[in-house]
Amino acid sequence: QLQLVEAGGGLVQPGGSLNLSCVGYGITLEYNVIGWFRQAPGKGREGVLCMGKTGSFTDYADSVKGRFTISRDNAKNTVYLQMNSLKPEDTAVYYCAARPYLESSCWLNKNEYVYWGQGTQVTVSS
Repeated sequence: QLQLVEAGGGLVQPGGSLNLSCVGYGITLEYNVIGWFRQAPGKGREGVLCMGKTGSFTDYADSVKGRFTISRDNAKNTVYLQMNSLKPEDTAVYYCAARPYLESSCWLNKNEYVYWGQGTQVTVSS
């Protein structure tokens, strides 16, 4: 059964860091475009950053540039979201998403993605 499973969320103080992971089951993530999205209470799901199939192309939302990075470990079939200098406005449920795609580009539009994880809660608060 195909699954994306996120982990690593939690409560962190402003200025702190978290490293989220997304493990693929029944899907080989290196052959997919990967996106990280978030949804805060009462708001829509927004794209945070994404990585193309080869890892050579990434895109970031302006709100996280310079603070968040995405990476892959193909041997572990895992994608990571490293979040630094966290702010209260980063509080949300974070989701990873995947779409099989042969090119290197990626998108921050949630409608482009086919497979989704269940999400992990990130709360930034003192």
